Amino acid sequence: MCIRNFISGIVLVAWARWQGKQFPRGRDLWLTALYGILTIGIGNGTLAVAELWTPTGLASLFITTGPFLYAGMDAVMPGGEKLHGPTILGLLVGFLGVLGLVAPAAWNLLTGGQFESGGGIVLGFVVLQFSGICWALGSLLQRNRKVNVHPFVLAGVQQVATGIAFIIPALLEPQQPEWNARGLGAVLYLAVFGGIVGYGCYMTALSRLPLAIVSIYTYVNPVVAVFLGWFAYREPFGVREAAAMAVIFLGVWLVRRASVAAEKLRAHGSTQSRR
Repeated sequence: MCIRNFISGIVLVAWARWQGKQFPRGRDLWLTALYGILTIGIGNGTLAVAELWTPTGLASLFITTGPFLYAGMDAVMPGGEKLHGPTILGLLVGFLGVLGLVAPAAWNLLTGGQFESGGGIVLGFVVLQFSGICWALGSLLQRNRKVNVHPFVLAGVQQVATGIAFIIPALLEPQQPEWNARGLGAVLYLAVFGGIVGYGCYMTALSRLPLAIVSIYTYVNPVVAVFLGWFAYREPFGVREAAAMAVIFLGVWLVRRASVAAEKLRAHGSTQSRR
């Protein structure tokens, strides 16, 4: 996490300097760095930790609660969109889908089962909800800040800040890395496609699109991750997981539809008031 964010952040910052792009200064610079540590530092960092205990595909399904967390966090922030009946219905539907994934493992622990037989799934779920809260909070705070800076500059600054912040935990937990072609290739892949391309595009979308539209990236990630987890590592994915994924997607769709409707209503009201 430390190295990949350093690589992608430095590349983006160097590109921005070369292009003569404006950088945030003073308070805006510090807040941009802080929001980045919240989003990709804590948000993405805890995902890396949770995947030590939870299969990749299952972890990606837990992350589909992102739009629910966006809606909840936005509702409690000043000027945010308040929760309405349709949104709450979508949240409840999505919760039922997630419950279908976690309930068997949680029940096994409550009835005296061993941690190895389900504890990792429960712990991973809890950690990933904290991850989602940090990601949503950092994203919303950055969106509401409305800094007049190119989104790729923000992405670069935030990734450099995350790389610096991760030096401490990296040193506190010494590892024995294998600097072979496979390991280096994985780090470079994450730096290029996860940091430069993926997060740069996310910041661009966050600055230009409604939040309800931005959050639908959670439709794509689980499908890809579940397939790759099954294909590469033969991670289990059966009828229960497929049914739970369908219920979660239904909940996400309901929340998204309610948010889009609310934004259209707000925009229409603003137009009427100007007239």
